[in-house]
Amino acid sequence: MAEISAKLVKELRDKTDAPMMDCKRALEQTNGDVEAAIVLLREKGMASAAKRADRETTEGVVDVRVNGDHATIVAVGCETEPVSKNEEFRAFAARVLDAVDADGVEAAAELENERAELSGKLGENITVAGAARFSSVDGGRFGAYVHPPANKLGVLVQLRGGDDELAKQLAMHLSWAKPQWISRDDVPREIVEQEREIALNTDAVKSKPEQAREKIVEGMLNKRFFGERVLLDQPWVHDDSKTVGRVLQDGGAELLEFELLSVTG
Repeated sequence: MAEISAKLVKELRDKTDAPMMDCKRALEQTNGDVEAAIVLLREKGMASAAKRADRETTEGVVDVRVNGDHATIVAVGCETEPVSKNEEFRAFAARVLDAVDADGVEAAAELENERAELSGKLGENITVAGAARFSSVDGGRFGAYVHPPANKLGVLVQLRGGDDELAKQLAMHLSWAKPQWISRDDVPREIVEQEREIALNTDAVKSKPEQAREKIVEGMLNKRFFGERVLLDQPWVHDDSKTVGRVLQDGGAELLEFELLSVTG
């Protein structure tokens, strides 16, 4: 076995940023061949990343970019807050945003080797938790919001009509209200019927006169179900005397699509 000098270990460390002992062991296994040791360290890093793949990533960052006729949002997750602030982690998240912005959501997969290497280097599971890229439809208007200061939750919207301020306010509303559907028409009929049946069988409704129960249930559905889970029926977070539907109508706007991404689990 070739003698591994401290100078050689330092050279490998400078090229890979791997721990000193890992560099020494890699050089010992490759008989002092620096290039082969680099490959070995990369392979071990990817193997370590694979072992971490099941660990939850409840920290990280959400980035958005509005770029003329298209807009992009990505979420990149990690395990701890310190890593979420790490310069290399943030640089990787920026490269994911660049790739998706340039070539679409599938482009994130092209960074898989880099993701695995970074995971091995930082000792945490690193994931591309989500990504979306919107193209303008009929002159659609984009709005984006990322919740400060941690930037762990963000929303991207596309409106037809309205103005930039309304688009941004709607993105803010979505980040807070997190609706499941845009309109009542989007809610599967079986789910509505299930909710109606549950309401009919509550003690509060059963205690009322039979002829009044249907009206009471409709009121409950409007407020507790549609009003909480359907966007257009939700109270506007900026002025709860209005619904989102009313605000959009008054602003001459229609929501075409939205994406909400989070790394908070």
